[in-house]
Amino acid sequence: MSIKLRLIVMNFLQFGVWGAYLTSMGNYLGTIGLGSDIGLFYAMQGIVSIFMPAIMGIIADRWIPSQRLLGICHAAAAAFIAAAGYYGMTAGDSVNFVILFSLYSISVAFYMPTIALSNSVAYSVLVSNNYDTIKAFPPIRTFGTIGFIFAMLFVDFTGFQNNYMQFFVSAALGVLLFLYSFTLPECPVNKGGDKQTLADALGLKAFSLFKDKKMAIFFIFSMLLGVSLQITNGYANPFITSFKSIPGYMDTWGANHANALISLSQVSETLCILLIPFFLKKFGIKKVMLLAMFAWFLRFGFFGIGNPGAGVWMFVSSMIVYGIAFDFFNVSGSLFVDKETDKRIRSSAQGVFMMMTNGFGATIGMLAAGQVVNHFVFSQTDPLAQLEGWRISWYIFAAYALVVTILFAIIFKYKHKPEVSSKQES
Repeated sequence: MSIKLRLIVMNFLQFGVWGAYLTSMGNYLGTIGLGSDIGLFYAMQGIVSIFMPAIMGIIADRWIPSQRLLGICHAAAAAFIAAAGYYGMTAGDSVNFVILFSLYSISVAFYMPTIALSNSVAYSVLVSNNYDTIKAFPPIRTFGTIGFIFAMLFVDFTGFQNNYMQFFVSAALGVLLFLYSFTLPECPVNKGGDKQTLADALGLKAFSLFKDKKMAIFFIFSMLLGVSLQITNGYANPFITSFKSIPGYMDTWGANHANALISLSQVSETLCILLIPFFLKKFGIKKVMLLAMFAWFLRFGFFGIGNPGAGVWMFVSSMIVYGIAFDFFNVSGSLFVDKETDKRIRSSAQGVFMMMTNGFGATIGMLAAGQVVNHFVFSQTDPLAQLEGWRISWYIFAAYALVVTILFAIIFKYKHKPEVSSKQES
């Protein structure tokens, strides 16, 4: 099996694990009476991302090869998400928040670092085989999104999007990746033989990137944009499904198959990832990030305007721009960090990027979004009043994304040289 094909399988499974529940968990929580806690569940992904990716990145750089650590983390994540599914199955409608939340939290504490670790494995393997990561990685990463779509559609058309079975699907894919990861090429660790400072020994040198003004500003805005990352994952499904309570929409395909409709977002991702090499080399990271930020504004705005009936085209438009919003930020940002940092701290640097985006950013975003949605939506009992609350919430999120876009355009200074894609290329 070729190197690229092996990495394709890794990415397919990596994001299939997440896709099994990421966009549908909010719907399940709503059906068992935990709708007002959706924000907390998704915020936990951010909370653990504040420290776990950085810690695992340090371990991968210093002691355990990235591909092995990737497998170990997936084994632990699969065990606890399976336990969450088993508890949901046995508890039925009497699910205790603390128990389910605890099992889920431990699972995501081990899963979230694997996003950065899988990127690090791919970059390391590609570089060691003389591939240009900017050209070679995006097509490989596309299959991660395909895996995500596959898992989403599977839980939708099996009816699992409304119950605990989505957790078992995630666990099964996680076990497969745990086994597969030990067949991947060996990634180097940098134990070092020279005299080192404590910071060097612990792999904390990646945090010195904040001394570089350009990188510090980039990381800060990554955090601010990371606020938007999980909002639609947590609330798009419950929002679209809520139309089933409104006459005129209850029989529409979109209202009854929210996950399938949302999967168009991931279809858009697969196409947009392939555009990244061209856009990065021609326009540079600043313009690419600006496109991503403005796309988040459109993503939220279209949700606020649309409906699953005559206005379904607005929902479809929201799904289309998601590819730009997510990929031009997450994948391009990851590539930018990889190119701008020393290869000896590759995993640590990816961990810091993950910490700022899916950690601080996503945590702040979901806690704030939870307050907004609970205030405007779940405080209402009338379906029409809830729908109006959803629209107000989406407009608030859109306004935030627009403000971040304008500030980034003004503050982040980066002179792009098309002939030199990064300071590590010549």
